[in-house]
Amino acid sequence: MRDFQFPGRSPVRATEAVAATSHPLATLAAIEMLRSGGNAMDAAVCAAAVQGVVEPQSTGIGGDCFVLYSPAGQGNVLAFNGSGRAPARATVDWYLDKGYSELPKQGPHAVTVPGAVDAWSRLLEDHGRKSLAEVLTPAIHYAENGYVVHDRVAFDWAEPETDLSADEHAARIFLPGGTAPKAGDVHRQPELAATLRVIAKLGRAGFYEGAVADDMVRRLNELGGLHSQEDFAATKGDYVAPVRTAYGGYDIHQMPPNNQGLTALLMLNVLSGFKLGGLDPNGAERLHLEIEAGRLAYQDRDRYVGDQDHVPVPIKQLLSGAYADRLRAEIDRDRAMTHLPRLELPGSDTVYISIVDRDRNAVSFINSTYYSFGSGVVGPKTGVVLQNRGSSFRLDPAHPNAIAPGKRPMHTIMPGMATRNGRVVMPFGVMGGGYQPFGHVHLLTNMIDFGMDPQQALDAPRVFYNDDTVEAERGIPAEAIEGLRKRGHRIAEPHHPLGGGQVVLIDWEKGTLTGASDPRKDGLALGY
Repeated sequence: MRDFQFPGRSPVRATEAVAATSHPLATLAAIEMLRSGGNAMDAAVCAAAVQGVVEPQSTGIGGDCFVLYSPAGQGNVLAFNGSGRAPARATVDWYLDKGYSELPKQGPHAVTVPGAVDAWSRLLEDHGRKSLAEVLTPAIHYAENGYVVHDRVAFDWAEPETDLSADEHAARIFLPGGTAPKAGDVHRQPELAATLRVIAKLGRAGFYEGAVADDMVRRLNELGGLHSQEDFAATKGDYVAPVRTAYGGYDIHQMPPNNQGLTALLMLNVLSGFKLGGLDPNGAERLHLEIEAGRLAYQDRDRYVGDQDHVPVPIKQLLSGAYADRLRAEIDRDRAMTHLPRLELPGSDTVYISIVDRDRNAVSFINSTYYSFGSGVVGPKTGVVLQNRGSSFRLDPAHPNAIAPGKRPMHTIMPGMATRNGRVVMPFGVMGGGYQPFGHVHLLTNMIDFGMDPQQALDAPRVFYNDDTVEAERGIPAEAIEGLRKRGHRIAEPHHPLGGGQVVLIDWEKGTLTGASDPRKDGLALGY
């Protein structure tokens, strides 16, 4: 008798379309959008809007998004930067004169102008079939009529209770009865529903101009923020050229800086010189090489990445084969490096969406307010949770990521896309703040080097190097833990799940799609 081993869920397989998100209601909304005649872009924006209601700790219209998109999956990968900018009055000198040594993680000075609504509007106009009003309808329904709080959402919601209680409007909406909702509770956001209705009626202008913008700006100014109505009205996303590298016969596409996507490409370039496929996928040697490649790549991320409209970033040099050879030479297979600076990589709450439709339009879509409930600042009348992406800026005027008027911060959220022979193979992403480059590389090498299917690749246990410690999930074997310790790594169990991802894999020969969703989140993949 054959020995069947299914340690987790199986992947979802379909012929017409697949949607994978981190929340069941978002995945269902995406599928319904596809079946009603919408395409992958319509479905992705619809899902992101729903998640902004049902995963309020992770995302919303007060945040940013980045998107990779391939029409008909034919390998032409478009990239859209939907990240917001610092206020026009924000300068390094202003903060230094006020006694700041770093940008705060909470409050008005952590807030950059949200870019998501502008991006949604533009992407639907350019690539969708449905109107913004149609796409926002499910989100409005859940905000108005209520939704059941899911388990991972409840876990994340409980942690920032203290931060939420510091803002009376955040507390009123998100701490009903004085505490965070529990799994199984029903929660409503009537203020947000009304705001979404305004956006559905007026489009982009309904968010960046008029009463909605006035409410957000007024609240930020009350708290000492530098934002103006003009900052909001001027918000505009951009189509940009993706960055890419080759790995294992595939081209891997990422967002360019101000995004950290090239960090994953640096890691892949370094790892390409090792024959990972001959190693134990959960063994100490494979994990050690991944950790060390990450430490080198993050060092360059923190040294070079900034807004290319303001500073040059040496992308070609960083992604060259010669540079990868130089970095790789620093790695000792038997010993952890001791000469690198300390890495402190905050996690974040983010949603990632992967969708392929019947025409093989492929979208890789990520949307976030960064930390749990972003800045903790909420529009009193609008119910908009404002992101805290400004906290990523530096106050060193010589640093590429120094804050400046109208500048975008270094951004962690990164959609991925894999192509081969001129066609898309897989829109993919693994969310989780600073963890994301590790997550992308672990997922890709699981599939390319170790032959795992998308669900196996997401299910597999993970490690993450942060704050001079290797965080190792419980699924890492004891002998691998011991092998990492012998190489000089300090090991700890993570306090939170390491990331959460989604994948849709296209098999062009068979005409099939295979979807997967990370068990570390509440979501799932569905197809038909």
